[in-house]
Amino acid sequence: MKRIATLILSIAILIVFGLVLPAQTQSKTNGPVFLSDNQLVRPANYREWIWVSSGLGMTYGPREQSGSAEPRFDNVFVTPEAYRAFMKTGKWPNKTMFVLEIRSSQSHGSINKDGHFQGDVVTIEAEVKDESRFPEKWGFFPFRGSEQSAKPASPATTECQACHSRNGAVDNTFVQFYPTLLEVAKQKGTLKPVPADSK
Repeated sequence: MKRIATLILSIAILIVFGLVLPAQTQSKTNGPVFLSDNQLVRPANYREWIWVSSGLGMTYGPREQSGSAEPRFDNVFVTPEAYRAFMKTGKWPNKTMFVLEIRSSQSHGSINKDGHFQGDVVTIEAEVKDESRFPEKWGFFPFRGSEQSAKPASPATTECQACHSRNGAVDNTFVQFYPTLLEVAKQKGTLKPVPADSK
């Protein structure tokens, strides 16, 4: 009788662990999730990732002519797993995923008298390192509106890919704009030489 009770208890424990542990593992994994047609699923929890930097009114091309428009904020997040790996090695591991969140800015509201604060989300974009999926190792995904998945920007030689490949300080990424990560890259010796036309 004791053996049967012990067996039943053991089976119950295994069932509970079998149900709980996968859910915990899944909730802690922040890597990219792809659909069968190579679309990237929009990460719902990216704001719980590691924030690496914000920019205001940044542009990599000609300055916009509309001087009256409020500048936009860029917030950059990276998966915690990739961040921890970078802090140790100065390099981005395979399956690294970044999200660029673009928000409107406002200068008038509540008690604010000067400067800008962040407003609504305008759009988000993702950059994913997947060496077996992309010939150039990195893929770019623009999410439009409230889309829950996005197709990769195609072809691989898009403007995003070309710019990141040419100007990215570390492995196709703009670490030069992420102050804390820039110091790590300098210490680890992983910075790429800056092209002459970018200085």
